[in-house]
Amino acid sequence: MKTAHHFDVLIIGSGAAGLTLALHLAEQSSVAVLSKADLAAGSTYWAQGGVAAVIDSDDTIEAHINDTEKAGAGLCHADAVKYTVSHSQESIQWLINSGVPFTRDRKSNNGFHLTKEGGHSHRRVIHAADATGQAIFETLIEKAQAHPNITLFDQRVAIDLINSQKFGHPHNCCIGAYVLNLSTDQVELFQTKFTVIATGGASKVYLYTSNQDGASGDGIAMAWRAGCRVANMEFNQFHPTCLFHPHAKSFLISEAVRGEGGKLLLPNGQRFMDQFDPRGELAPRDIVARGIDHEMKRLGLDCVFLDISHKPAKFIEQHFPTILQRCASFGIDITKEPIPVVPAAHYTCGGILVDQHGQTDIPNLYAIGEASFTGLHGANRLASNSLLECIVYGRSAATNILEKLPNTQTTPAVPAWDESQVTDSDEDIIIAHNWEELRRFMWDYVGIVRTNKRLQRAKHRINLLQQEIYEFYSNYKVSNDLIELRNLAVVADLIIQSALQRKESRGLHYTLDYPEQLPVATDTILTPENFLGANF
Repeated sequence: MKTAHHFDVLIIGSGAAGLTLALHLAEQSSVAVLSKADLAAGSTYWAQGGVAAVIDSDDTIEAHINDTEKAGAGLCHADAVKYTVSHSQESIQWLINSGVPFTRDRKSNNGFHLTKEGGHSHRRVIHAADATGQAIFETLIEKAQAHPNITLFDQRVAIDLINSQKFGHPHNCCIGAYVLNLSTDQVELFQTKFTVIATGGASKVYLYTSNQDGASGDGIAMAWRAGCRVANMEFNQFHPTCLFHPHAKSFLISEAVRGEGGKLLLPNGQRFMDQFDPRGELAPRDIVARGIDHEMKRLGLDCVFLDISHKPAKFIEQHFPTILQRCASFGIDITKEPIPVVPAAHYTCGGILVDQHGQTDIPNLYAIGEASFTGLHGANRLASNSLLECIVYGRSAATNILEKLPNTQTTPAVPAWDESQVTDSDEDIIIAHNWEELRRFMWDYVGIVRTNKRLQRAKHRINLLQQEIYEFYSNYKVSNDLIELRNLAVVADLIIQSALQRKESRGLHYTLDYPEQLPVATDTILTPENFLGANF
């Protein structure tokens, strides 16, 4: 007998967006929250910097809007920016009321220490030392675990969404998902009235990334296969400063280090960012990442260096305890020496097209957080706007779902997952090889600096890989690695297709063939029915 679960709402993802939504829904509905691995495996837990919000009396909503739009290189949606920033203070207050231990400062007029990051004109980033994501996650997960109407499922990997039309329902809507239980190796059915994608981004499509292993674009790929449009997938933010060390997997050196005076240096101790932007180290991330990439290629460097050692040791210990400790574990004393750093894929600015409430093209299917495209980030995300987006849209989606819930009918019966025609694989080496090849050519051909020739090469390779992966998926039982590889291939294709369509350099998309920015900014929107293999 196959396992079937029935809830009012299924939330795929246990980060800030998913947990915010779950806690706002739980008083009036039954909620299931899925996590691919351990509950803390997502990006939220590892977010260091903080949450951007208009809190200080010297700051204004207009200034935050202006900074966001300026960083977004003319591609931000004005309504999304205004909505998000206007709801920033109440969202932070909800986190404070929930018990998030943000760093206090008795001298400030608001009681909290606010830091300043690249692209911001004011100190407006509220944080919990340099482990803000962990503080938010631990607070929200504790409340979720204690709520009787929230059921948390770990070790669950969503395979595909379920559309009602496929099973004879006259009006199409999303009615749940098929999910692999990694503990039992069985596929379970989650049947629900509403389904929410909160799976995070797709930075694992690149060889070097600051993200955890689960950032494989699952939600974006599932929504695309289900029939949702995606937008602006060519804009992948590369964080300028990931720790460069053979054993320091995915460890990020927060932008707040530069915000508090950290300087980027060449091996000879020379600063270089001033030649790329008058703001130097505090320029937006796309500019800083390109500057580092340029110097590394020009000089044949493995890395550059970020130096905060001119600050008092006590200051560093107070503001960056996590970074201090992690670097020390690799023999680097950041109070006395610079930190070796390289750019790494960090954030997916595009995603599933949604409205102000997170509603996608398919009724009863929502997307929030990094997997979604709200229009907030434009061509380049402003630092620390991402956690804010998670909270604001998690709350907005909850309000919208609760309004619809009383009038939403029970969904039609759905059959269990059929694996009668597949067998166990004895060729897992193929998955490992394809995984490595995909991430390497994405890094080489679709990275920080692009050309038409590189993009065409990447398109050729992804077409061949998708054929191989489709054949493998059709004949063998699903596994976590196969599901992620299938999704990564879809997302890689979407990124390449989007990059090929943009005939300009704007924000995070920089191409040597079109170095100028076009006078009119337009979104790149892809529609599944216009592409062969959309249901792959």
